[in-house]
Amino acid sequence: MRAAADSEQRQAPLGLMLMLMTMSAIGPVSLNILTPVTPSLAEIFHTQVQTVQLTLSLYLVGLAISQLLLGPLSDRFGRKPVLILGLFITAAASLGAIFATSIHAVIFFRVLQALGASSGLVIGRAIIRDLYARERAASMIGLVTTVMVVAPMAAPLIGGLLDTALGKHHGWQGTFALIGLFSGFVMVWVIAGLKETRPDHITGGGLRFIAHESRELFASRRFLGYMLVCAIGTATFYGFLGGGPHVVISIMGRSAFEYGLWFIFTSGGFMLGNFVTARNSQRYGIDRMIHFGLVNMVAGAVLTVLLVALWPQGGPWTIFVPQLLVSFGNGVFLPNCVAGAVSVRPQAAGTASGITGFAQMAVGAMAAQVMSHLVATAETAMPFAIITLLLAAAAIALFYWLLGKQPQPQMR
Repeated sequence: MRAAADSEQRQAPLGLMLMLMTMSAIGPVSLNILTPVTPSLAEIFHTQVQTVQLTLSLYLVGLAISQLLLGPLSDRFGRKPVLILGLFITAAASLGAIFATSIHAVIFFRVLQALGASSGLVIGRAIIRDLYARERAASMIGLVTTVMVVAPMAAPLIGGLLDTALGKHHGWQGTFALIGLFSGFVMVWVIAGLKETRPDHITGGGLRFIAHESRELFASRRFLGYMLVCAIGTATFYGFLGGGPHVVISIMGRSAFEYGLWFIFTSGGFMLGNFVTARNSQRYGIDRMIHFGLVNMVAGAVLTVLLVALWPQGGPWTIFVPQLLVSFGNGVFLPNCVAGAVSVRPQAAGTASGITGFAQMAVGAMAAQVMSHLVATAETAMPFAIITLLLAAAAIALFYWLLGKQPQPQMR
């Protein structure tokens, strides 16, 4: 590892931080910017809403699978060339979708778009670990992941503005054009401004190297601990996305606008947790920070059950006030879990980042689906509260089992 990577106090260049945050935003922006125009797509291409929904669900599948591919490839061939390839695929697919003449063509380009859209996030985490020691990496990942909150909030607004400005027949094309230009801009920025960060001592033999490093990671108790805590812990957030709207709008009879206002609690809690991580991970270490975040998440989940039990008709505050604690805990433990996962074998940081990202998205998708089915026939928010508590309890139990009794490694 380069000597510079050994400095805990070394400050990250502002330009590098802005680049990492920008390229990490491509995935969530691409995912959410299309949601306001999906009704228009159904009308334009004379198809069912369920078919148009594939532009979102299959995008998530592509996003998950691509992380398994891009991370290991960046370990083998370098961060910069794989990142450039991913950004090029996203830009080309986005521009190609503009000229699609059927919904099936849109779906095809949408999946292709997803294959490169995760490159900024998965390789960005590996770049941070290449340059900085474990605790410092957690602090930086905490700053970069704030974009995962801001981007999903801003993207639907941008998509809606494009749909209004360009009209329903061209608004969807405007969203793809914007993502294409955005990805192209970041690609040029990476070509001109990013130096290769993969450690010089990493050598390998293609698929043999990738297979070997993957086996070593899955044989590591600590990697499994970080990966599983990350995936199951953040499933509380994805479960909230799957069930929260139905609970607030259908069961509690509130408007979508009011739901959006209450959601500020969730976003604000996560961003506050990221801020706490950025300020404290170097001081206290990532395992203590993970534990702190998980305790807050469990406390929020228990409080949710209590409030819903005591005030079953109490309104959105019964789930959103404790959600502040749950999302704060997510904001604390997530960056530290990722930093731990990519530090188990620093020479395989890309592979570790890809596997962790895939697990996080796969478990999150299942949690959202299960939650949506359970609350669909519920009369109160209790099923939502119980599932949130079960996920939080499972995450902290895995921490104690796989990480809590293990000695803290002195890795740099």
